[in-house]
Amino acid sequence: MAPRRLRPACGLPLAAAAAASGHPGAAGVLRHGRGFPGSGTWGTSSVSVIGGRGVSTVCGKPKVIGKVYGSQNTVVGQWPWQASLLYQGSHVCGATLINSRWLVSAAHCFLKKSQFLENYRVLLGNTQLYQHTRHTQKIPVSQIIVYPDFDKFHPFGNDIAMLQLLFPVNFTSYIIPACLPAPCMQLPSNSSCWITGWGMLSEERPLLEPFRLQEGKGGLVENKFCNMLYEQRVGQGRNYSVHEGMLCAGDFSTEKAICRGDSGGPLVCNLTDAWVLVGLASWGLDCRHPIYPSVFTNVSYFIDWMDEIQRLTPLRDAMSAPPQTQFPHQPLQAAGLPGPGTGFVPPQPWPLLLFLLQAPRQALW
Repeated sequence: MAPRRLRPACGLPLAAAAAASGHPGAAGVLRHGRGFPGSGTWGTSSVSVIGGRGVSTVCGKPKVIGKVYGSQNTVVGQWPWQASLLYQGSHVCGATLINSRWLVSAAHCFLKKSQFLENYRVLLGNTQLYQHTRHTQKIPVSQIIVYPDFDKFHPFGNDIAMLQLLFPVNFTSYIIPACLPAPCMQLPSNSSCWITGWGMLSEERPLLEPFRLQEGKGGLVENKFCNMLYEQRVGQGRNYSVHEGMLCAGDFSTEKAICRGDSGGPLVCNLTDAWVLVGLASWGLDCRHPIYPSVFTNVSYFIDWMDEIQRLTPLRDAMSAPPQTQFPHQPLQAAGLPGPGTGFVPPQPWPLLLFLLQAPRQALW
C-alpha cells in the first residue's frame, strides 16, 4: 500500500488541527510519538515526544550542555541528534535522528546519486568528521523514501526524505533523537532556534580539518517578510518564492546562514525544555554579504506523511547484513561497492537559478 500524500489541517487552531489529523496530545505543543511498524507501542529504544502531559525524558534533551566560548564550534554531545549522511564515504548532507531506526533529511540530497543503498551510511555521535571516538556509530541505510511530489511545483518544494537504518541506533549520552513537532505547530516569535551543520563557513571559506560541527543561532522569519526580501533581491519568480511547507530563519545581526554542505541538517528550537526539530536546511541565496534568510523544509507540515511512512514501511531483515561499524580511532572508509539493493531517487528537477546546498565531494579517508 502506497503512503498517501497527507497534509495537515493547517489554518485551524493548533488543538483543532491536531484533533482533525487524529493525533493524540492535541492540547499540547507537541504530539506523542507512535510506535514502529508492527510494534504498537514505543519500546525502550524508541522515542516519545512532548504532549499535553509534559516532556519526554528521551528526545530533545542533551546530557551535554555548553559551547566553545566565542566560537561556532560545538561541544561533543551538544546536538546529539545531528547526523552526517555519507555517500561513498564522503559527507554530502546533514540528517536528523528522530528515533532508533529513522532519520529525516532533504530530498535534494539524493539528486544525481547512485541508487545502490550500499553507497550510503549514516554517521552519528560525532562532531569532527575526520576524528572519531568510541561514541561514534556508523550504520548502513536500508531504505530511502523521498516525498512523492518533490520538486513538482517548486525546485525545492516538498524537500524531505526519510531514511530507515538497517540496525537500530544505540542511544547514549552522545546519540539521542530530536523531538518532533505537532502538525501545523505555530512557534512563538521569540523561540530559541539553532542551525547546525558541516557546511562551508561562507561562499569563499570552506570548513577545514578536523571538520568540526558548526552551530549558529537562527531567528524565525515570517514567510511573507521572507518573500518580500527575496523579491527585492531577485524579483518575482517561482524559483525564489517561499511556499507553504517551507519556513525561513536567519540571524541578521551575525549574518549566519546555511551554506553549501548544510543541506538536510536540522533547525531545532527549544520548547518546554526540549529541542524540537522545526526545519530541514533546504535552499537560499549564496552565503555571502548581505545575508538573506535561509529557507527550510517545515517539518510540522509533513508530520502526518512521516508517521505514515514509518507505519507502512516494514523493517528490513538485518540478519545477513554486515555488522554495525564502531569507531575506536580509525578514519572513515568508503561505503563499499555497489550491490543489488536500490534506493528511491527522485527525478531531475528543472535547471536551478538557486544553488544546491550540497558541498563539493570531499573524501574523508
